[in-house]
Amino acid sequence: MSRNFKVGLFVTVAILATTFSFYFWQIFKTPNLQVDKQASFALLIPEGASYESVLDTLNKHDVINDHISFRFLAKFLKYPEKVKAGRYVIKPNSSNYEVVKKLASGSQDAVKLTFNNIRLKEDLIKRIGSRFEFGEANFRKALNDPAVCNKYGLDTLTIVSMFLPNTYEIYWTTGTEKFLDRMHSEYKKYWTDERIAKAKEIGLTPEQVSILASIVEEEQARKVDERPRVAGLYLNRLKAQMPLQADPTIKFALQDFGIKRILNGQLLIKSPYNTYINTGLPPGPIRVADLKSLDAVLNYDKHDYIYMCAKADLSGYHAFATNYADHLKNARLYQAELNRLQILK
Repeated sequence: MSRNFKVGLFVTVAILATTFSFYFWQIFKTPNLQVDKQASFALLIPEGASYESVLDTLNKHDVINDHISFRFLAKFLKYPEKVKAGRYVIKPNSSNYEVVKKLASGSQDAVKLTFNNIRLKEDLIKRIGSRFEFGEANFRKALNDPAVCNKYGLDTLTIVSMFLPNTYEIYWTTGTEKFLDRMHSEYKKYWTDERIAKAKEIGLTPEQVSILASIVEEEQARKVDERPRVAGLYLNRLKAQMPLQADPTIKFALQDFGIKRILNGQLLIKSPYNTYINTGLPPGPIRVADLKSLDAVLNYDKHDYIYMCAKADLSGYHAFATNYADHLKNARLYQAELNRLQILK
């Protein structure tokens, strides 16, 4: 074998080795997913999904740039046999290796679940059910199942009180039961011995506190600082065995939350949520009360007010009264302002 041939062979092998090394480096390290995109992509892999279905999802959303290199590395790392369910966030300009390694290891990213400003149980079902693999239908079935609700010491009407508005990190693959267990765990964390003692001193159970807090929040959504005073008024009415006469409960009974002015005829609606014709608390919350509203009830203002109406200056605050005569004066001022603005309903 001549010296020139050996040199030529060496150079050829060196070039091929360099070429293949560079190619493999590109396959492993070069950005290939979500290239030149600003937002991350959340890949959802259901339980039992196949490797091909994962590829179909990535292709559908145009996540992969070079499909051949991705498939090559996926098979090289034996990902087709290691598909794991979960939610995986793929960041812009990720490499094949970063993504395949993450998917194969099952290192899924938690859902950051935030829920607040929710009025109806159905709203809660849609907000939460749509974020997890268990879906709306399974979540709806669970929250309407007396046996499921009873497990947490609640019923199908009071179960919404178990959901405390906050931000939670929960895996997308979490099942319905485990999700409810988590919510109950957070509920129990809030209801410390001290808070339970406060509720007992008021004469309410934790779920009754949630019901009253929901009314307080609906009555005073804008001015949080007034909620303890509103809570104190309703507690005064409960102690005096007077109807709460809370307008938000009428809106809830009518399922019409756009009403700005409650009319006399609407006060006659037959519903357990009508606090004009029924004394005591309604059978369940009229919204998912936030922590500030719960605290407002537990730390209510002690006063003698038993009447209130919105202030005529439309500031968002209420005019309070200890007697009906003063309340009528406040009410007439407010109604006159509504008439002036031609707000009829």
